Amino acid sequence: MKKKLTILCLFIFVLVGILLIDGCKKSDFTPATPLSFVVPQGFPTTVYNFQNNPLTEEGFLLGRKLFYDGRLSKDGNFSCASCHQQLAAFTTFEHDRSHGYNNAHTLRNAPGLFNLAWVPAFRQDGSATTIEQVALAHITSPVEMGETISSIIAKIKDDAAYKTMFGAAYGTEIITQEKILNAITQFVVSMVSANAKFDKVQRGEVAFTAQEQNGYTIFQSKCATCHAGNLFTDFSCRNTGLQIDPILNDFGRVRVTGNKNDSLKFRVPSLRNLEATSYYAHDGRMSVFRMMIQHYRNGVNPGATVDPLVADGIAMTNTEENDLVAFLRTLTDTAFINNPRFRE
Repeated sequence: MKKKLTILCLFIFVLVGILLIDGCKKSDFTPATPLSFVVPQGFPTTVYNFQNNPLTEEGFLLGRKLFYDGRLSKDGNFSCASCHQQLAAFTTFEHDRSHGYNNAHTLRNAPGLFNLAWVPAFRQDGSATTIEQVALAHITSPVEMGETISSIIAKIKDDAAYKTMFGAAYGTEIITQEKILNAITQFVVSMVSANAKFDKVQRGEVAFTAQEQNGYTIFQSKCATCHAGNLFTDFSCRNTGLQIDPILNDFGRVRVTGNKNDSLKFRVPSLRNLEATSYYAHDGRMSVFRMMIQHYRNGVNPGATVDPLVADGIAMTNTEENDLVAFLRTLTDTAFINNPRFRE
């Protein structure tokens, strides 16, 4: 009996010691610094739920490090930033589709990453509902990063910098899938683009040229239904009359819903930073954005699910096209593209 009591006391002593050591480890880290998210003038209310993943400076910095780390891919060659490059407003610079693990290519053109706090559904077919879901899909896709979260954790768990950064962000060095995805989300959801010439005009700081103003008038009458508001998208999925690529055979949202009425429908992209985000269309088939305008003028292919707004084309003169191009260039946010806070 005495021996059992001794063993029990020893067990309790060891358990208390472990808890004290763990408590000391946690006390080494000061609470993370909260970050406020500022909604720009003229923007609607965000849809992202910040309460589920509160922004902190330490979480943002950890997310940035993960975003640029090639170890998140199977062979170490593909970070998130491989397909989302800052000089191209965080899309793939001058590529129709992105390169991935094992010489693979993605099915679709990588969208630019900005103003994600307002996006209700992600991916070009609207198949994802959270940024975390998208990040996990990219990491585990065999044609993108081709990795598993457990393997990533094994690769970085003994990294001194990550130990410090996870501790600073979460109060403990222990790495989990949730923490990785939440940190990446904190970084990318902080990417707000709202300081293009268009925004400065809206704030009364500068004025459009006569050509830009004409282009804005044309845009409002011919384009703003789909590319709505200061986000320049209504987030709907639409068939804009592009022919199916016979090799890719990507039928868009119908792959998600199974509804034939969704055939060839893709999410309406934001037009912000348009000049920097070539190539264009869901599969990157257009090398310059003027080609998209010309498609709407005279290249729309008929089909059962083509959006009525473009089914008969969009009437426009050459002068109007030039003016529209001039306006669209005012949506380029060089401050965002060159922001050192988002740089590696």
